[in-house]
Amino acid sequence: MSPSSATAPVQLLLVDDHTLFRRGLKALLQQDPRLLVVAEAGDAGEALRLVGQHRPQVVLLDNHLPGVRGVEAIGSIKQASPGVRVLMLTVSENAEDLAAALQAGADGYLLKTVESDQLCDTIFKVLEGESVVSPEMMTKLVHLFRSPVPARPNGTTAQAPAAPAAPAPAQPAVPCDAAGDSLSAREREILALIARGDSNKLIARELDIAETTVKIHVQHILRKLNLSSRVQAAVFAVNHGLDQTA
Repeated sequence: MSPSSATAPVQLLLVDDHTLFRRGLKALLQQDPRLLVVAEAGDAGEALRLVGQHRPQVVLLDNHLPGVRGVEAIGSIKQASPGVRVLMLTVSENAEDLAAALQAGADGYLLKTVESDQLCDTIFKVLEGESVVSPEMMTKLVHLFRSPVPARPNGTTAQAPAAPAAPAPAQPAVPCDAAGDSLSAREREILALIARGDSNKLIARELDIAETTVKIHVQHILRKLNLSSRVQAAVFAVNHGLDQTA
């Protein structure tokens, strides 16, 4: 059963060191009867204690916390409650912070400028196993992978961030050339726009098609490439030269 159709509301833990922001966010989220804030924390230590106590389904986690940063607490939170989803909700537009969060196991990364309806939708998406990144940050993530690796002063090169790991596919991964060939012209077009950071709504507007049609194409792209999220699709497109629109 989809979380949105479940009887019991999705249980949330809010982690942010600004009390007024937490209170406002809680009031906003609980306008949706499908969501319930079961606890709030102001730092990573308190978050760990409350995760063990309340077993929330989704943790909304800020990165800039006193002491241990949010990204550094992701692993401990997931160990304390296996299966919990962690959605970063932060002001940080730093591409390195985004890459670090995804590598640490974050299930999504949103900026605090996100609209309330998009935030609620994203909570359900990450609960269903989808990785979601703010469109503005998707573009920066793609640029991070596209850019040459900078050289250090000692002549060595820094290690580029690794792509977010995909769950082990049910069947062997399709070789890149074959995977690209398996996409239709429209799917290649949409994949390039995903790599550009466009949302389904923007893609629909760009191609003059229905947003529901875009969603279906995205599902087909992910299935054909043995990927599980738009983030992985964007990185795949960059790595294999499929990120340029016609």
